[in-house]
Amino acid sequence: MSETEEPEAMDQVLTEVGPRLRRIRKERDATLAGLSAATGISVSTLSRLESGHRKPSLELLLPIARAHQVPLDELVGAPPVGDPRVRSKPIVRGGRTMLPLTRQPGGLQAYKVIEPARSGEPDPRTHEGYEWLYILSGRLRLVLGDHDVVLGAGEAAEFDTRVPHWFGSAGDGPVEFLSLFGPQGERMHVRARPARQKGKAEQKGKAEGES
Repeated sequence: MSETEEPEAMDQVLTEVGPRLRRIRKERDATLAGLSAATGISVSTLSRLESGHRKPSLELLLPIARAHQVPLDELVGAPPVGDPRVRSKPIVRGGRTMLPLTRQPGGLQAYKVIEPARSGEPDPRTHEGYEWLYILSGRLRLVLGDHDVVLGAGEAAEFDTRVPHWFGSAGDGPVEFLSLFGPQGERMHVRARPARQKGKAEQKGKAEGES
């Protein structure tokens, strides 16, 4: 690519950011007001970004990517490199490593999360969404409202993220877990139950009828 073509290519990328931001927001049924509350960016600035009247910058795009729970590459439309089967690059935030397991925009997003051992007191936060956690290894301390519990491998938890919450490693080493997160409060839908549960329910109903 020549020196003349490089600025033109960059201008094209920047031109496409606004419509992409609007599409991703609409796919999540998010409003400009809601996104403004989540990012701290004014509604007018967000509107100008989407319409192309405000030049996108890292300072603006990073909080938007965090609010939508998407890699920054997805906002700027970076082309995939190499083997398309390779997952997205890890997202590192404050020492926490998140490996995206889903690529489709909107709806439930799946991550494998590696939380390092760290010191410090819990700092519960709230935000829109619903989260489901499944512990793969290590021990995870979960502070949720008035509850303070420790989860081990094979245990799971689910909660509304509008409830003040915090989680971190409860041991001397890291904890690994799977996270399903619905940014707009989406929840998992279980379509089938083990047959033995049905049998137990029938036995219980029969016993209650005989009593």
